[in-house]
Amino acid sequence: MSAPLTAAAVDQPRVERTAFTILAAISVAHLLNDAIQALIPALYPILKSSFRLTFAQVGLITLMLQLTSSLVQPLVGLYTDRRSTPYSLVTGMGVSLVGILLLASASNLGAILIAAGLMGVGSAVFHPESSRVARMASGGQHGLAQSLFQVGGNFGSSLGPLLAAYFVVPRGQSSLAWCALLALAAMVLLFQVGRWYKERRPVGRSRPAVAVAAARRSLPRRRVAIPLAILGALIFSKYVYLASLNSYYTFYLISKFHLSVQSAQLRLFVFLAAVAAGTIVGGPVGDRYGRKYVIWISILGVFPFTVLLPYANLFWTGILTIVIGLILASAFSAIVVYAQELMPGRVGLVAGLFFGLAFGMAGLGAAVLGKLADMKSIEYVYRLCSFLPAIGLLAAFLPSEPRG
Repeated sequence: MSAPLTAAAVDQPRVERTAFTILAAISVAHLLNDAIQALIPALYPILKSSFRLTFAQVGLITLMLQLTSSLVQPLVGLYTDRRSTPYSLVTGMGVSLVGILLLASASNLGAILIAAGLMGVGSAVFHPESSRVARMASGGQHGLAQSLFQVGGNFGSSLGPLLAAYFVVPRGQSSLAWCALLALAAMVLLFQVGRWYKERRPVGRSRPAVAVAAARRSLPRRRVAIPLAILGALIFSKYVYLASLNSYYTFYLISKFHLSVQSAQLRLFVFLAAVAAGTIVGGPVGDRYGRKYVIWISILGVFPFTVLLPYANLFWTGILTIVIGLILASAFSAIVVYAQELMPGRVGLVAGLFFGLAFGMAGLGAAVLGKLADMKSIEYVYRLCSFLPAIGLLAAFLPSEPRG
């Protein structure tokens, strides 16, 4: 697996210069989308208490949210590779709006699961096409564009605990309905992005058929399948570990250090903010020095810190989670762009597959870890998950990238 990639890049953007206004708009829309999505895990302590849920049932909510998203996203990406849909972003956000309104009025676990499923479908429609818009607006700086797009989502995820701690918790579950205003704001913004996209969309297929066919001939199927499998394993490592923090970090802090719900949510916000800050690094560094090295350092480099985390006191737990968030977050943009270069002409499909895989692994991971927490303990879950980043050793078998 030491031979370099040989496919010529055929995914040339329609704009010669980086369209930072569009990148900013799609990043803000991503922020609003993921802030809405993050409300669900941020509310887990409240939902667990109000509905007397087990950890396994909490994990089931995450599974519903992430699994619906993971299954739908590749299908959306495959469809939009064949047919341009500029306003699908608005439609997806509308589905999320319905989900948040249902969650605000849910009176049992079944209604919560349906609401989570709707929000998962809305997210599934949003991510592949918004990733395509980011690439179209990149001006050739694909890693930078994906990082800017991703950092909006990660900052949005970090806002979920703040919204829960300072708005929803004091006012109750029904106050979630006010958060539907975030979805409305995103729909207005995405309508403007859709107009820009419509003016620049390609005719017919998203890339010339001859160029795509030539790219496929230059990349034998086996040479694509093996790197994709490795990237999938790295996504598994990254997102199952992140699921342990996103879904159960507040419970861990409450159980081990006896923090209040609000204090635990604030520390979850700090971790998620560190994830957002780390995201912006991976894309530009990958553009300059190579995405393989970013992937290698991000996944494997976090291993010493995850091993220490279960044995740290409260102060060092906060420090370690910040470091883990900063390092681990830098990989995803590099992974997506690396995979898009493995499969030229399949921007939407690749984005759908990898966003879907990420969400699916997070959902399955949360469900399994919740069951383990019920059987063993939250502390046991963190000791077990601390070894997941060792899977980053597989990055050594990724092919080198072409230069020039």
